[in-house]
Parts: sequence; structure tokens; C-alpha cells
Amino acid sequence: MAEYSIFMQYDPQDKIYVASIPELQGCMAHGETKEQALKEIDIAKELWIETAREDGLPIPEPHLFSNVAV
Repeated sequence: MAEYSIFMQYDPQDKIYVASIPELQGCMAHGETKEQALKEIDIAKELWIETAREDGLPIPEPHLFSNVAV
């Protein structure tokens, strides 16, 4: 399976880590720890790709993000 970039941010209001995969629109997950968020985003990625295949939708290729604004 392709390796996608994962962006992670901490949400101080909800006290959770939020992970997302930019190439897979709407693919997000969260957890109370970074490790939990990474596990959850991996599950979300697999489900996103599985659903896209079932619906006959294209699956975006991973991109290398070299310039990320902070």
C-alpha cells in the first residue's frame, strides 16, 4: 500500500491529536496521544481507499511535501 504524508496537529481545546492525509480528501482521525492518532489514521486510510475502490473512484498517488507552511 502506498505511503502517504500524514499531517498532525494538537487541538488544545479538545486535548486531542488530529491526523490527516491531504491527498485523501476528508481522511482524518484523532486520538488522545500521537500514537493513537497514527493508529486511527492508518485505519481511516485503509477504509478511505477501500471505499474509493468499491465506488470506482480514482485513488490519488502520494505526494512528497517539501515546502510546508507553518
